[in-house]
Amino acid sequence: MSSHGPAGSRCRPLSGLAYSPDVGVDYYIWALQIAGIGTLLSGVNLVATIVKMRAPGMTMMKMPIFVWTSLCTNILIVAAFPVLTAVLAMLSLDRYIGTAFFTNDSGGNPMMYVNLIWIWGHPEVYILVLPAFGIFSEVTSTFSGKRLFGYSSMVYATLVITILAYLVWLHHFFTMGSGASVNSFFGITTMIISIPTGAKIFNWLFTMYKGRIRFELPMMWTIAFMVTFTIGGMTGVLLAVPPADFVLHNSLFLVAHFHNVIIGGTLFGMFAGINYWFPKAFGFKLDKKWGTVSFWCWVVGFYFAFMPLYVLGLMGVTRRMRYFDDPNLQIWFVIAAFGAALIAAGIGAFLLQIFVSIRNREALADHGGDPWNGRTLEWATSSPPPEYNFAFTPIVHDLDAWYDMKDRKHERPVTGFKSIHMPSGTGTGVVLAGLSVAFGFAMIWYVWWLAGLALAGIFGTTIFHTFNYKRDFHIPVEDVIATENARTRQLATQGA
Repeated sequence: MSSHGPAGSRCRPLSGLAYSPDVGVDYYIWALQIAGIGTLLSGVNLVATIVKMRAPGMTMMKMPIFVWTSLCTNILIVAAFPVLTAVLAMLSLDRYIGTAFFTNDSGGNPMMYVNLIWIWGHPEVYILVLPAFGIFSEVTSTFSGKRLFGYSSMVYATLVITILAYLVWLHHFFTMGSGASVNSFFGITTMIISIPTGAKIFNWLFTMYKGRIRFELPMMWTIAFMVTFTIGGMTGVLLAVPPADFVLHNSLFLVAHFHNVIIGGTLFGMFAGINYWFPKAFGFKLDKKWGTVSFWCWVVGFYFAFMPLYVLGLMGVTRRMRYFDDPNLQIWFVIAAFGAALIAAGIGAFLLQIFVSIRNREALADHGGDPWNGRTLEWATSSPPPEYNFAFTPIVHDLDAWYDMKDRKHERPVTGFKSIHMPSGTGTGVVLAGLSVAFGFAMIWYVWWLAGLALAGIFGTTIFHTFNYKRDFHIPVEDVIATENARTRQLATQGA
């Protein structure tokens, strides 16, 4: 009755008191509940920020693709995470006060838990990968020296993925027994969702076509992603066919597919983004030599580690087993273990890359603020940017606003500065986080007085914060002038 992926490993009724009487499941419930509420609140914040606080002239169809994918990701969060909150609340009630939402006793249904978990869990997969798609779009455009091919189609493909993400969850348990009609519907929707994803691959390829490609680390990770994710996507379409899934469900083929898209998509995207934006965030580039070592160890190690699992899955080997009778299987596990060792070396090389970069930060310093000849507005600022980002709010006239400004021979203003209005920081979030930890601890260990006290503290702190009207301040014009003059001198030294 289990479903594939991390959420399915806590399937009812195994997470009920009868089968899991200790506090392990309670840790799981309250860790996810607290983190999920925080994620939901962050999603509301980011959706509101993107919709209401864009630069003048930046219409929705002039936003960078990374902002579009971030918007769609947070829409998914706002729509999906309340389901997680509700299902965990019902599971808590089953465990704490003896209700029967997810057991066969008293009219409950264990499969309702799996349905609800995956109604949240499959949008969560796209919550993971959509931001990476945005990173790859920015990287491909920058390092190909071209505007992103098919910008509008990329936006529409992202929106289609966002909608279809809610219509495919049952493919995680075709074997449940819902019947041919239900399985056919979800199989077809799963195949359809591969179409906008495939369109993105072609957009990136056509952006690279006839471009002046620079094989910096972010671009290397992007190319590795395109190859790896395509393989994962094809195996996903195979698993979308219910008869094939009946054969491959709960096999190592499934494990290989999941890691193929999450490592090849999300993780490679994070590495591309870290190498791309690190100089903007910290003022110096990451060391290329150790970054290249990490890249090749990760990519080669991935294929050694997970391609054998496809073979094993097709041979009928199921997951979550540690002992096998057939000695012919061993060679494939040995190859996979070698791949895992290469991946470990890649992790070590990445950590070494960070260490070496910090040690050599003066030699790797980004003095101009635009080390990659970027195309979007963040590269118009210093590295790292000042607290206020821009002394004057930029006005956007075209897609790729910074490239457009450079093309128009934009001159950075050096006079006429004013004080800048800023939002104040607050310690309320840290207080709420501490109280939430105390509440979670108390609920896990049934310390009711502490749970009540912490919950009252959470509500009290939230209400108290609503009466805090000192939420802004102004950076004095003298500070702005001093910062901008230092930037002017720095650019003059660099000849920018």
